[in-house]
Amino acid sequence: MIRQHKKMLILTSLITLLPIVIGLILWRQLPASVATHFGVDNQPDGYCSKAFAVFGLPVIMLVFHFICMVITNVDPKRKNISEKVFNVVMWICPVVSLVVCNILYVFNMGYKLDIGFVCGLLIGVFYLILGNFIPKVKPNYSIGFRVSWALCDSDNWYHTHRFGGKCMVAGGILMIVTAPFQNVWILLVLIIVPCILPVIYSYMFYRKTMG
Repeated sequence: MIRQHKKMLILTSLITLLPIVIGLILWRQLPASVATHFGVDNQPDGYCSKAFAVFGLPVIMLVFHFICMVITNVDPKRKNISEKVFNVVMWICPVVSLVVCNILYVFNMGYKLDIGFVCGLLIGVFYLILGNFIPKVKPNYSIGFRVSWALCDSDNWYHTHRFGGKCMVAGGILMIVTAPFQNVWILLVLIIVPCILPVIYSYMFYRKTMG
């Protein structure tokens, strides 16, 4: 699968590392210690060196990018992963790297940003996109709600992912709507619940078919 997408892999890798170029352009405007983590009060509570922020973070994202590609490529059921779904997976790390690193640059240059609002908005949009693709995913070991009850039963997988898609879309909409007054606890609930409900649904479907 990777061989078929060599050009796209090169492009997405370059985009993942693009924040390094942007960071070098903004180098003099960035402080020596860069805020990279924020508390529940929207205030920075974790810092790293400017060099690590500019070079290290994009490289870490590139490593995750390659890991995602390798895991997908060695999946025994990789033939079930459609072209569209694979493309979505391929673009996750590049987009996250580009968006997150630039948000950190903007914040550390002194511009006022509500990190809670930005995170809620971005994750909400991500959940909306994911929710529209999840129902189209066929059984595989890399993408989706990969619980044993669904992997062993194509009918369970189908209904679990149909339900999971609705949960992700609902969660995404709620994150976007609540973004203006977002706090970390609300965000965590809205992130976790849409991922847990499909697993519970899948198990209940399994018990129903077994009983």
